[in-house]
Order: sequence, then C-alpha cells, then structure tokens
Amino acid sequence: MAQPLELKKTLNLPKTDFPMKAGLPQNEPRQLEAWHNGNIYEGILEARKGKPLFVLHDGPPYPTGEIHLGTGLNKILKDLVVKTKSMAGHYAPYVPGWDCHGLPIETQVEKELGGKGKVPPAEFRKLCRQFALRYVEQHKKDFKRLGIFGRWNDPYLTMSHEYEATIAGAFLDFMEKGYVYRGRKPVYWCIYDSTALAEAEVEYEDHTSSSIWVKFAVVVGHRGDIAGLGSDVSAVIWTTTPWTIPHNRALAFHPDFEYAVVDTEKGALLLASDRIAALQAECGIKEARVRATFKGRDFDGMKFQHPFLPIQVPGILADYVTLDQGSGVVHTAPGHGADDFYSGQKYGLEIYAPLDDKGLYLEGLPEYKSKDVFTANPIIVKLLAERGALLGNNEYKHSYPHCWRCHNPVIFRATEQWFIKMDQAAHGKEKSLRQEALEEIHQVKWFPAWGEDRMYEMIEKRPDWCVSRQRFWGVPIIVFYCEGCGTRLEDFKALRSVVKWFEKEGADAWYQHTSEELLPAGTKCSCGSTKWRKENDILDVWFDSGSSNLSVLKGAEWPADVYLEGPDQYRGWFHSSLLVATGVRDASPYRGVVTHGWTLDEQGRPMSKSLGNALYPIEICEKWGADLLRLWVGSVEYQADVKMSERVMTQLSEAYRKIRNTFRFALGNLGDFNPSRDALSNDHLEEIDRWMLDRTAELVKKCREWYANYEFHRVYHAIHDYCVVDLSAFYFDVLKDRLYTKAPKNKSRRSAQTAVWKISSALVRLAAPILVFTSEEIWKHFPKSQGEPESVHISLFPEAAVLACGIAKDAAEKWERLAQVRSAVLVALEQARAAKTIGGGLEAKVHLHAGPEAAGLQKLLEEKQSLLPALFIVSQVEVHSSAIPASVPAETLPGLTVKIERAEGAKCDRCWNYSTHVGENSRYPTVCERCSDALAEIENDGSASVAVS
Repeated sequence: MAQPLELKKTLNLPKTDFPMKAGLPQNEPRQLEAWHNGNIYEGILEARKGKPLFVLHDGPPYPTGEIHLGTGLNKILKDLVVKTKSMAGHYAPYVPGWDCHGLPIETQVEKELGGKGKVPPAEFRKLCRQFALRYVEQHKKDFKRLGIFGRWNDPYLTMSHEYEATIAGAFLDFMEKGYVYRGRKPVYWCIYDSTALAEAEVEYEDHTSSSIWVKFAVVVGHRGDIAGLGSDVSAVIWTTTPWTIPHNRALAFHPDFEYAVVDTEKGALLLASDRIAALQAECGIKEARVRATFKGRDFDGMKFQHPFLPIQVPGILADYVTLDQGSGVVHTAPGHGADDFYSGQKYGLEIYAPLDDKGLYLEGLPEYKSKDVFTANPIIVKLLAERGALLGNNEYKHSYPHCWRCHNPVIFRATEQWFIKMDQAAHGKEKSLRQEALEEIHQVKWFPAWGEDRMYEMIEKRPDWCVSRQRFWGVPIIVFYCEGCGTRLEDFKALRSVVKWFEKEGADAWYQHTSEELLPAGTKCSCGSTKWRKENDILDVWFDSGSSNLSVLKGAEWPADVYLEGPDQYRGWFHSSLLVATGVRDASPYRGVVTHGWTLDEQGRPMSKSLGNALYPIEICEKWGADLLRLWVGSVEYQADVKMSERVMTQLSEAYRKIRNTFRFALGNLGDFNPSRDALSNDHLEEIDRWMLDRTAELVKKCREWYANYEFHRVYHAIHDYCVVDLSAFYFDVLKDRLYTKAPKNKSRRSAQTAVWKISSALVRLAAPILVFTSEEIWKHFPKSQGEPESVHISLFPEAAVLACGIAKDAAEKWERLAQVRSAVLVALEQARAAKTIGGGLEAKVHLHAGPEAAGLQKLLEEKQSLLPALFIVSQVEVHSSAIPASVPAETLPGLTVKIERAEGAKCDRCWNYSTHVGENSRYPTVCERCSDALAEIENDGSASVAVS
C-alpha cells in the first residue's frame, strides 16, 4: 500500500500570483504602455461594430496649464459614461477636444511676450497656436494617465482648419437667416484686456465700491409745480458706480410705488416712502418729516438738474425699480447698463458712453477727463461733495463682475458690436431663436432635473448675444465693407468662398490674404467699387465652442446623446451649443445633459494655489494611483459639490484594499479551476451557492440600472458593500472549509468554485469602468471561458438573467433567515470568546432552540442542521426541540436562544474541527470523519503527489 499522504499538502490553500499590494503608482504606467501597444481603444470599437451608437460629446477645456482636480473629475466622469455604455453593448466613441482660441491663451502669450502689441497679428496668432499645441500635448498625457480611453491621436481642436471653417460657416448661416446685426449696446467690457466679454466670461467676486446717495434738484416749470413740489426739493438716487454719474440721462421711478417728500436737516428730499429709514441710517439724517406723498407715475416727464453738468434729465417710469436697496429712484445711464439701455430706447434717451477701450473718459469736466473710470470714482465723489449734491458716502462690499482671465473688475459700456437677435425669427419662420431654443429645452433629459429650469430661465432672460470680440486669436467675423461707400457685402455666395480658404489654410488666411484674394474675382459693390475692407473683430470664443457639435458630430452622431460639464456651463457651453445648433439646424445638439458640482477641500473651500489647498490629479496618481482617484469620483454624489482631502484618500485606500482582497481570495481559490472543464451547471450547485448567484444577479440588475442613469456612486457603494459584507464577511468565510478541505475535484468544492468564478466574473466587469487598472489586472489572472477577450474592457457587462439560478422564493427566504441566525450566533460566540469559554470558533459547540415567537424558525433549523456548522464556522451544532438550560436569548433575533459550549472530541489535525470520531481511521488516526472521506477521495483520484517521504 502507498504511503499515507502528508496532511498539509492535501489542503487546497489559496494560490495566486495576484499580489496583495497593488503598487498602483508603479504598475499603472506599465499597463498604460500595454494598452497603447495593443490599441485598446480601437480594439473596443472594433468589438462593438454594428452595435447601437452612443455619443458623449466632449466639452473642450482650454489648454492653458496643468489639469486641476475639477478637470480630472470631469474627464473621469465622462470616461465612466463612455465605458459603461460600451460595456452595456453600445458603439461608444470618445473624441476629446480642446478650445484653443480666446482670451485665456492670448493672455498667457502676452505674458510670455512681456506685453500687448509686441508682434504683428499674424505672428501673434502663430505664437498662440504653438502655445495651445504645447499644452494640448501635456493634457493628453495627463488625461491618459487617468486611464481614460479615447481618440487621443486625432482629437478635435477649435483651431484646426476644418473646425475654423465650420465656425465661419455657422456665423454666415446666422447672418443669412437674418439673425445678425451690428448695433450699439452696453456689454461687459474689460478695460485691462480691451475687449467685450460674454456672460460666461464674467465671474463674480467680492469688491468694495463707494456707495453714494446723490441729490438731483427738481426743475420748477417742468411739472414741478403741478405735482406740488417746489424748487427746494431734490430727488435722491443711490449708486455704487460714481463714475457713471457724468453719463446720467434720466431718473427712473416705479409707477406704482409711493414716494414722499421729506423735510430733513439736509433739505427737502424725494424718495420712495419705504426707503426713508434706510436714507436716515446711511446718510446720518436725524429727522425726516413727510411733507407730501405721490405715486411714481406722477414724476413721468418731470425734469431734474444734473448735479454738476449743465443738463436737465427727465423722470421716466420703469418696472425694474425695486425697494430692496437704494432710494427707489434709479440713476439711469443708458450707455452703462442693460435696463438703462432699454429704458433709453423706450424714451429716446442718448446712449452716452464716451470712453475708450482702456476705460478713459474722452469727454467731460477737467477733473476726470482722460482718467480711467476706476481712478475717477473718488474724484467724482469729491466733485459731488463740492457741489453740495452728496448726501452720503460709505464703503459697500458686494459681489461684482470681474474678468474671468485677469480677475479685474469689468464695466458695462455701450460700444458698436455684432449681435445675434434672440427675438428675431429666421427668414421664412414664425418663431424667434429664443422661442425655438426654449422649446428644445423641454425635449432634453436633464441630470439632475433642476437643470431644465436653470437653462430655461437663462435662455428666457438673456439679452441679444454679443458675438464680437476685439482680439486677434480666434475666427474673424467674415464681413467686408465697400471702401467706396461703406456698404456691407451681402453676397453670401461670395462670402462663403472665404470658408473654402479657411478649409485649406485655417482662419490665418484672413490675415495673410487681401480681400481681393479671399473674394471671388470681380466681386463688386452696387456703387461700382471692387475694393473691400475686412472686419477687424473676431467671434466670441463661446460661438467657437458652441459650434463643436457641427464640426465633430458626423451623420448619425448628431445630436449627441449626452453632454457632461460643470454648473458654469449653463451660461457657457451648454448655452452656446444650444443656440448655435438651434440657429443652424433648428434642434438641440444634445438629448441629455449631466451636470457635476465643484471640487472643494475638506472645509468646503474652493481649491486654489493661493490657499495652498489644491490637490492635482497627477500628484494623486503619483502617491495613490489613478484607480484611487477614479474610486473617489465613483464614490461621491458628483451632482452636488464634492470634497477632497488626504484624509478622504486614506479612507478610500482602505476601501480599495478590502475590494482588492476580496478578488484576491477569489483568484486564490480558482487557481485549479478551468471553467470549460470544471464549471457545474446551475442545477448541480448547492443551494447556498445558487442563492448567492441569485443575489449577485440582483446586484447586477441594480448596478446596470444605476450606470444607465449615471448614478455611479450607487454602483461603487453596492459593489464595496457586497465585497466586504456579503462576500468577505459571510459567503467566502463560509466557503473556506469547503474550498480548503474537500478533495480538489469534489462536487461540493466545484460547486463553490463555480459560484465564486461566476460572482467574481460579474463583479470585475461591473467594477471595470471605475477601477480601470485594477480590473484589468484581475482579468489577467482570472480563469476565462473560451472566446472571452484578453481585456476586461472589451468584455460586456454581466447579464442578470444569465447569472440567476431562479431559486424558489421560499428557499431564498430561508437563507435570508439563516443569515440572520448566523449573525446572532456570531455575537454569542464573541461573548463566549471574551469569557474564555472558547478560544476560536472551531472550539465551539452551538446549542440552538427557537420558540414559537420566531415562527417557523425551529423547523428551519432542524431542516438545515447538517449545514449549520459550516455556516457558523464551528465544529458542532445541536438543535434542541425544547428550551435549553442555561441558554441566553439572541440579542438580534427574538425567539432564538443560544448556548455556547466547548466542542466535544478531539481536534482534527487537517481541518482543525473538533470531532468525536478523530482516531477512528487507522491510516490517518489524527483526522476527523470528514477529512477521512476527503483523503480517500484524493487517494482514489490518484492525482496527489503528497505522500509522506
């Protein structure tokens, strides 16, 4: 007879090359290189050919520096969308893009040059292009480091020839349809960068202004006598922009408010009755006795004397006057405010704003003429005081518009600009651009839902779109003026010939060729002249990026299925894209819009270099790895603002470790498992294994629904909890005895391995979009079925229906209840361990009894008694038909009583269980009856070379 087997070598202990320590910062770059060499992105698309199309259209960031955490959040979220759609069976291309024009890049290039105007426009544009390309390449490298797949070798750039031609063509479409006009209106203006700004190029920051209360004397003879006023009365206005006082052209009253003349130590003053107390508080007025009251409409047409200029200004009526602050009488300068401008149009007021591009006064009194507006503020306050018109002057800290690039305060300034009419219908149409855009908003699915109202409100209330900028780095406005008579060229066939130049040479052609070269030969004005002058302005950069859908999305790719950006894009890219697409193609460019929040530090502060609280994606990759950053993105409710800190990353590291160890356990116990050879069909699996597969199928179903709705945090938390609670702490723990001690080919062990294999296969694919590197590493070590792809990212999500075993409802309920019993027994075991009744669980014998208050439990325990030792990981379990002496009620399960004693018999040298049958096997005298059977099976199989030498 052969020698007895060496017991230790007969155990099926876990064995895998999958390391416990991830080493993500070191290993991820190697995986990136492998993906690059294997053309992973192209491989995914090839595998999805012919599948339903899904398009996420990338919003282009500016290539102006190191990517920050917010950019990382944005790109990883987009990658999660694309990967989840691909693994759900879609053909999901991802074309990254960059917004290469505009002020951010001009500003950086000017810094490198040491100022503005250092080189000619054509050379300046060349430098801007080089700068943008430099950072595009850096961004590509950084984004790829985050595990983001895409068409990196051919991204879209707004400065490419094709793209610039598309922008120019879109503008001509708007012009030809009748939307475009040139007019003089107040727009945001940066006096430091000398350019108009769009709404989306303005950021609100704290600013301290002079808050002044100023008197405008009533002019007797212009309805002053009729209203019962006298020459001693002055209307009171309040403003935080003293520099606009020279350009005042009216005082606005609300027609329905009550106004009062009050006698004070500073004269008889006219203001809204509800604002008298505020006037007294801010101007130090002790007494204010009401002389008479009036309605605002009484002052329509009345004249008031400007405090220091020889002009009289009218009283006008306006519904925008409020009682929130000020006097209820609004200082109106039509050249410096939107409401003021519209009132100016209504009443025929002069749109007066004699400032140059640097904000210097071109006209006015010697005190402030030739000075910039902010320098003039205290000068004008002093001038008002000297003329006896200043009632009060205080510092006022408030939120004020600033240029998004130079972060200096901006002004409202009326200038000649190009505009797109919001309330104009295209030629041959009935509905205006605004009406069409508002209707399209309702056709879009918004995540979160409040996005719909936000976008609707912004489109509903926005003014005409100012699309011209006084810069060089962008797409020029294709407009020509006759040098003979000044008439604008409206031959659109001739104008579109410029687009063809752009297709060949890009927008640089505008600066490198004469008008005669750009236009068809013989292009003539009605006056007979053939000489044309080119427009100097370029298009708003938001028109550029808003045209991306026209340039990038080809054929069935338009409209995109989803846009995903931060909340600022409701006035930025979401906004401009909607207007451009509606104007050109009469429809929204997106079917869905997903919004994420801002990234904050642990204290809820925005991250910035100046605060010293910024964390950068590349720093995180170098310290923790990209998968940890992706795990953070997948774990947060990103539609609100999200916090990040080293403490958060440390916590996630622990969560990651637990998930990794769960997979490592699975891989260690599948080392000898070949799915094609060893997997059992569902009907041959043990009941607990079938029950866990059903539970996994339910998890798959939920996770796929959450992925479809972009609820990534739900997926992460579900996978984490399933790994830690359901698998590691329960199912895998229960399986250890079966996996380790049964004969390798034992049906019970193969049942467990089959379940572990199927569960792990499902989980690694569910986790793949989030843990992009780790899942690929797991997949390399995973026993795969024939025909499965080499990369997990080419595989598809698991199908819940395929995974499910369809265990009967009552059987599933039994296992749910047994799991509750297990939890109660574990508490009792821990108490026995603390009382030193036992050392470990295998030293225990558990006595159980369930009373009538736990309906049906006693019968269930008796039915499943043979399975309970493995379920509880103890040596023996006895179910009693009557009350157990000295037992204690289970703390977590009413009606169940538990008693823990030391197990009977001796300890088995092989499985460490205690048994009264140890010693009965003469060949293996130190093992229990279970191990005797396993050893016999191993010997009969003849595959074990584990004999004692």
